Amino acid sequence: MKLQDINLHEVGVTIQLAGAVYTDGKGGYLLLPLPGEGENITAMQPNDHLDPRYDILAMDLPEWNTFLRQTDLVEVEALVKEEDGKLGKALVRKTARQISQIVSWKVYRRDFTRCRYCGSDDDPLTVDHLVLWEEGGPSTEDNLVAACKKCNQARGNTEYGAWLKSNYYRRVSQNLPPAVQEANERLVPTLPRIARHPLKGKRQR
Repeated sequence: MKLQDINLHEVGVTIQLAGAVYTDGKGGYLLLPLPGEGENITAMQPNDHLDPRYDILAMDLPEWNTFLRQTDLVEVEALVKEEDGKLGKALVRKTARQISQIVSWKVYRRDFTRCRYCGSDDDPLTVDHLVLWEEGGPSTEDNLVAACKKCNQARGNTEYGAWLKSNYYRRVSQNLPPAVQEANERLVPTLPRIARHPLKGKRQR
């Protein structure tokens, strides 16, 4: 099906949001029907219309609130229809976790558009928080380094000092010039001086 196959005037009228799809990061997907919308979906069997790569996560309203809270910060709200208790609308507001492209590019330029962990310059770059966002680390230039997607994912929520001692980092960092390895090590004692945002100490995952 393509966009031209549906009547756009029906969007928001008869064609309405009934759920969401999340990837599990392992090649599978989570299908999340909204409360009151999951009866037909949860009745599906893998040999019917539902791809076997999809797992259905049926949640009531309190569980949806918990799930949405984990996707971002307290700015996530769930609004309820008073008549039937169904979730009417979910609002997810952008927060400081949305890293400014200006800040990202400053970090990339400072780090010579190479991953600070493995030295790669031909993989898609991301920015990685030295002090984890979950631990109150801000999305500021002094708390970010350029990291390829693979290294960023490999680090996950590992504390920065522990990450530098991990087998993964020790292996890939052999590709780094000694000066970069030393610069990474010198960052460890600077981390306590980085100002934390208000969620300090509250893990969000």
